[in-house]
Amino acid sequence: MSWMARLYETYPALVELGDQEKPWPVSHLVKNAHVEIVLDDKGDLKRDRCKILTAYEAPTLIPATEASAGRAGAVISPHPLSDELGYCASDLLGGNTKKFEAYIQQLQSWHQSDGSQLKLNAIFHYLQGGTLYRDIFNIFGFPIRFEKKDGTKEKLKNEKVFVRWKVEEADNPQSSTWEDQELIDSWIRYDKKINSSIGLCFITGENARLVKNNPRFIRRPGDGAKLLSSNDHSGFTFRGRFTDSKKSIDSSGIQGSGVSYDVSQKAHNALRRLIARQGHKYGESKDDPGSVLVAWAVSGTEIPQPVEDTWDLLGEELQEMSAPLPKAENRIDHTIDLGQSFSKALSKYMAGYQARLKVTDNIVIMGLDSATPGRMAVTYYQEFFPEEYIERISQWHNDFAWYQRHKIEKDVGKQKPESRTVWPVCAPSPKAIWEAVYGSRLKDSLKKSTVERILPCIVEARPFPRDLVDKAVRRASNRSVYKSDEQWLWEKNLGIACALYRGFSKRNSKLNKEYIMGLEQDNTSRDYLYGRLLAIAERLEDVSLNVAGESRSTTAARLMQRFADRPSSTWRNIELALQPYIQRLKNNRAGFLHNTQMLLDEVMSKFTKGDFVNDKPLSGEFLLAYHSQRLELRNKTKTMENNELENEGDEE
Repeated sequence: MSWMARLYETYPALVELGDQEKPWPVSHLVKNAHVEIVLDDKGDLKRDRCKILTAYEAPTLIPATEASAGRAGAVISPHPLSDELGYCASDLLGGNTKKFEAYIQQLQSWHQSDGSQLKLNAIFHYLQGGTLYRDIFNIFGFPIRFEKKDGTKEKLKNEKVFVRWKVEEADNPQSSTWEDQELIDSWIRYDKKINSSIGLCFITGENARLVKNNPRFIRRPGDGAKLLSSNDHSGFTFRGRFTDSKKSIDSSGIQGSGVSYDVSQKAHNALRRLIARQGHKYGESKDDPGSVLVAWAVSGTEIPQPVEDTWDLLGEELQEMSAPLPKAENRIDHTIDLGQSFSKALSKYMAGYQARLKVTDNIVIMGLDSATPGRMAVTYYQEFFPEEYIERISQWHNDFAWYQRHKIEKDVGKQKPESRTVWPVCAPSPKAIWEAVYGSRLKDSLKKSTVERILPCIVEARPFPRDLVDKAVRRASNRSVYKSDEQWLWEKNLGIACALYRGFSKRNSKLNKEYIMGLEQDNTSRDYLYGRLLAIAERLEDVSLNVAGESRSTTAARLMQRFADRPSSTWRNIELALQPYIQRLKNNRAGFLHNTQMLLDEVMSKFTKGDFVNDKPLSGEFLLAYHSQRLELRNKTKTMENNELENEGDEE
């Protein structure tokens, strides 16, 4: 159970981070409270201070026993202090008296063990009066309606209303029981005192109190799946060489997985906090918490997350590098520097992380998912030294870097925020990849499996799955299926498909080819040249349509999929369709037409004998050429004046 050992080691670092939300203390958990009851230090009710909580105020840290933390069904197991009215209101109409008896006996035992705790004394004194249900009814009435985060109100059953406590003391400004460190420590001491089942902990190698029920609520509130769970009293979920019996388990724990209570609590609490702080969830829905991927340094030092795209990592620096021409003079044109500026920026960024990490630090990547509501499994687990981890992440972002479409919005507070489209060089995230491969409407199970297949490519430098590359290329080539208002989506998917093919080619042992970050003028590959031809033909027709004030898709765009399948025969159709537009440009954009025809001739002349008439399907390489040529033509047009376009004989 190395994952548990690493989480146990991480817990102290998370406590020291100083985050607003720290990992839960031992023997505590967070529940959503519905009603806040305020008392004075003598246990008298302060009616005007009591209130019904909203979903934003509701999360409350409460003491919990090992049994109450995992209670379910009809099992009677009260929380020690804050609980539902079904447990803590003796005057609840139709209530279960056994629940209240168990609750008040437990509270009394704790109260008697630590009589100096004023808040505990006040709450116990108030509950002895037996007026909690009646007081809430007189102040608020029933049923209680709890306002959720979406603004809707949920009508609660009376016995399910969860109560938390405040006690206002004269010499203590901290009235909240869930924030009183003295009260928190009091319960931890008492809980440790009353549980004396000792056995060997497999994590620490010491004799300590062993855990019987491991925590749940790991991925989100209400998540009932457990990472560690066993039941050999009935059903026999596990039998092996062990001789467990109910008596032996109660006295010295389970032979196959002896873990101390302290280790289990701290490890699970650390994991829960890491997921909330920096975890990535996939396939999450109302009924399914989804699969989770979390990466962290045991020392608590911040690290680059493996499933983030470069745009999220480099942030403003990448935005500055991607500023559009001609507004920003310092814009870096990757078609000229071949992505060197991007590589330097990425190396500098990663070096900053590595400088903060010690050589001996452990970096852990852990994936979780559950097949059933009650059982959770570790679906992926790897440990790295910092240098190795940073190197792998950097390699992914460099190998799979390509021009990606991003939209930047400025002055978001305004009624109509300004926005601009940029094409920074970066690697796509797994989420962007699955959307480019399968579309945005895909099953949660497919999202999970796609991430599981991509993750080893990121953190272990494995070759990228060929079927995902082929599907992305096919989807980007089929431009005609995108509606007129979805051209932005096609452009986004085009950039992702190019990034995947570029990374796949570099890591594939048979291809082992590295494409530069720009147009390769000397590349005479058949597929590459055909991609350039398609981009030039599209640009020529597009300019002609703009001159005539027409707005419709070009022939090259409509026939793109057919062109990818049968390039030679389809090119003839595209070339014939260009003739009317060529005639139009002779009168309006003679300079542009001359330059474009010269470029067409130049590309055509680079085909080797027999390649041009070869009609076999094109590989994803044609998309790299098409995209590079397309971006170059677009950038050149932005920097040229209109009169230059009109002058016949202008050179590119």
